[in-house]
Amino acid sequence: MYSKIITDLREKYGKRLAILGHHYQSDEIIAHTDLAGDSLELARQIDKLEAEYIVFCGVHFMAESAAIVRKDNQKIYIPDAKAGCVMANMAPADLVDKVLTKILNESGRKIIPLAYVNTPAAVKTVCGKHGGSVCTSANAVKMMKWALDQGDGVLFLPDKNLAFNTADKLGIPEEKRLLLDIRKNGENLDVSETLDKQLLVWPGLCAIHQRFKLSQIENLRIQHPGCKVVVHPECPPALVQAADGDGSTSYLIKYVSESPAGSTIVVGTETNLVYRLAQLFPDKKIIPLSVSFCSSMAKITEKKLAELLQNIETADFEDVSDEIREPAKVALERMLKVCA
Repeated sequence: MYSKIITDLREKYGKRLAILGHHYQSDEIIAHTDLAGDSLELARQIDKLEAEYIVFCGVHFMAESAAIVRKDNQKIYIPDAKAGCVMANMAPADLVDKVLTKILNESGRKIIPLAYVNTPAAVKTVCGKHGGSVCTSANAVKMMKWALDQGDGVLFLPDKNLAFNTADKLGIPEEKRLLLDIRKNGENLDVSETLDKQLLVWPGLCAIHQRFKLSQIENLRIQHPGCKVVVHPECPPALVQAADGDGSTSYLIKYVSESPAGSTIVVGTETNLVYRLAQLFPDKKIIPLSVSFCSSMAKITEKKLAELLQNIETADFEDVSDEIREPAKVALERMLKVCA
């Protein structure tokens, strides 16, 4: 029933409507999207879209990011504004600003904030105001290198796993990294410990990827001799080091698609994508490292999408104030320019 409603309304609105979906969405949602991709792919598309109504099927920070870079004649919608992100919530903007300001004032060093795109718009604003930028899992290496070249060190937030995995790829020594203690609203932070560090790491993480265990890789290699293991860089460093490759959702899709027929590939990321890959490539054996669904992504349902489209001309849309939008847009545009 809902599928037909969505199909009919997409036909009704034509090019005035665009539905975007993150790879972690369910198959029933992806079936209705005009564009599916990871955060970077979708962010790059906003400026190219002519649609008046843009529906973002993902979690809230993604729709918020789209609202930052939208054109004046566009409105951004999300079928469920309560589809949040645990990781994003681990870095509230006021605390990020307090911690960064404390480090800058007490250290006298030029620390460049680099926020993973999985953050609220207000955090991107903090980055924009302090000469920083944002990154995705697809371009974290390039953006961290860029940030290191801009100052004396980098504050990476909120995902500690992505930070450490990226530091490994760039060859940043462990003694030059520091996991920040932000407890007691930042009062625990001892700035003197940051003075000789290149990389300051916010202690956040993705609950979906943190669930994966090294023992799961070891067991699957025993069960499937010769299998390849690829994981998302939000996984703990021990897993990334034990895998045959790691990268963004786009990387994982490309790895599977380019592997020879008959391959057995273990994929460590959100399970909707892993199951979809298994359906897309029946000539290969695609196995989830472990079943790990994102409950926030799951809040976007066919029913909610249909209801939004039925009322889209009067529905609430995502927006941010100019005070937040302008510096946040600067941060996002820095990323898009570096990664053009």
